[in-house]
Amino acid sequence: MTHQYATKMAACGLFRSLSSNFFTVLPLLTRPATLSPLRLASQPYFGRTLATSCRLTAALKFTDKHEWIRVEEDGAVGTVGTVGISKFAQEALGDVVYCGLPEVGTQLAQQDEFGALESVKAASELYSPLTGEVVEVNALLADNPGLVNKSCYEDGWLMKMTIGNPAELDALMDEAAYERYICSIED
Repeated sequence: MTHQYATKMAACGLFRSLSSNFFTVLPLLTRPATLSPLRLASQPYFGRTLATSCRLTAALKFTDKHEWIRVEEDGAVGTVGTVGISKFAQEALGDVVYCGLPEVGTQLAQQDEFGALESVKAASELYSPLTGEVVEVNALLADNPGLVNKSCYEDGWLMKMTIGNPAELDALMDEAAYERYICSIED
């Protein structure tokens, strides 16, 4: 295995296992290549990321109101988007104790309010990232709203909806743009 390949593999492994804000790691990743791959992989990082897997967030698009959508093909319905809130939003809310979600069949326009989350610290309205029809809501959240905090990109999703206007996806942010947006509002 070449040194360059080992360095790339260590950096990739580091990126996948990060549990901190990407921007706290960026200076380490841009250091000269003389830094040992072992040292790169062994550094602990703490803070915030969008997710723990590059594959998980690769297809996510984000709104400026901190909702995300993952678009997938569903043979029975066609193109469907799974909607949730970002890790940034769930951390800002604190422990979620109630999820108010729409009924299946509800027609939504982009930016329509579709529900609310309540936490021990605050309540927050939820806004539809796209135009479409609600085809499923996460029934697990009725008895276990804390799933939003524990697994906001997987088990803590909020609803699934059809994609009425695919062109609306182009106006949403990818992960990198969303990270920049978060940094701009935190300053």
